[in-house]
Amino acid sequence: MDDQQNELTYEIIKAAVAGEKWATEKIMAYYDDYMTELATVKERQPDGSVRTYVDKDLKQEIALKLLEEIPNFPMEEAEGIAGGETETEK
Repeated sequence: MDDQQNELTYEIIKAAVAGEKWATEKIMAYYDDYMTELATVKERQPDGSVRTYVDKDLKQEIALKLLEEIPNFPMEEAEGIAGGETETEK
């Protein structure tokens, strides 16, 4: 993964929470490899060998859950962290 090109910034997250499609796509691209890893299944075959594959339905469910949760990201907390504000300064 090219870290420079596929980096999540505060601005991207803020835009995604606000419903910007381009930002949501960046978040989904950022987490694509991780979602693939989570949806990878190892299945023992009758001959004893192990078959490894990506369960596309499971990956789709994970992606949908991420999409559902993006608007719930706690921007107030993130803005406090980004601004250097601590909990005691509030």
